[in-house]
Amino acid sequence: MLMLESIIAIVAGLLIGSFLNVCIYRMPRDISVVRPRSFCPHCEHPIAWYDNVPMVSYFVLRRRCRYCRAAIPWRYLVVEFFTAVLFFAVVHALGLTAAAARLCLLMALLVGLTFADLEERFLPEEFTIGGMLVGLVFACFVPVDDMIAHALLGAFGVHWTERWMSLAESVLGAAMPAGFLWLGGLVFEKLRHKEGLGLGDVWMMAMLGSFLGLRATLLTLVVGSILGSVIGFVYILATRKQAGTYQLPFGTFLGFAGILVALSGQQVIDWYVRNWCS
Repeated sequence: MLMLESIIAIVAGLLIGSFLNVCIYRMPRDISVVRPRSFCPHCEHPIAWYDNVPMVSYFVLRRRCRYCRAAIPWRYLVVEFFTAVLFFAVVHALGLTAAAARLCLLMALLVGLTFADLEERFLPEEFTIGGMLVGLVFACFVPVDDMIAHALLGAFGVHWTERWMSLAESVLGAAMPAGFLWLGGLVFEKLRHKEGLGLGDVWMMAMLGSFLGLRATLLTLVVGSILGSVIGFVYILATRKQAGTYQLPFGTFLGFAGILVALSGQQVIDWYVRNWCS
């Protein structure tokens, strides 16, 4: 059974990864992800199904379009492979369960946003706002065990059912970190007279919060900020560019941080609570 579950996870990850590649290229250009059928971005020749097999076609075609011989971007291979690995890791840990379905959906959203921001400096609202709404719906069926809303509402004598309490955790996780990020961007804009963060980053944070809850989302913000600062600093040193000229794809760092926290962040939170809050 474990072998069958693993195969299902890998195949699903490859197929979803292939679709994510379509979204990453088409959404910033306002092209439908349904029609037309897959085509070469360089010569726009339609791609046959046998040239569109995830990962396999990349190597069979030797990384080039069959028709114009233009190089196929490395991103296509990486996104498909990365999504398959993440789906495998989730299903290996949780099995074929509703919790695994929710986490796999989050992984897909984060992979799409990570590479869309890295390549296009674009965060599709279908993934951020749409993903947030789906996360809120999932919270009604798969509990968000953050316990923050439990404690806050319990202090006022409010005791809801598990489903409503889970939804409250999801709403709190979406609203507070996103609001904090929006306020920080607003203060930066007032002080520096230029945009610090786009609304796409704010909505992405809200999407993360709807899936992960408040504590894990705040941890994601911290990890993403550290990643962005370190990589940005190294980039500036390597290219000798001025700090103000570096356009930081913050959504990319949030995406990587979100993946790390979603897979292992609960252990970090439990360790922190056990050692520093007890």
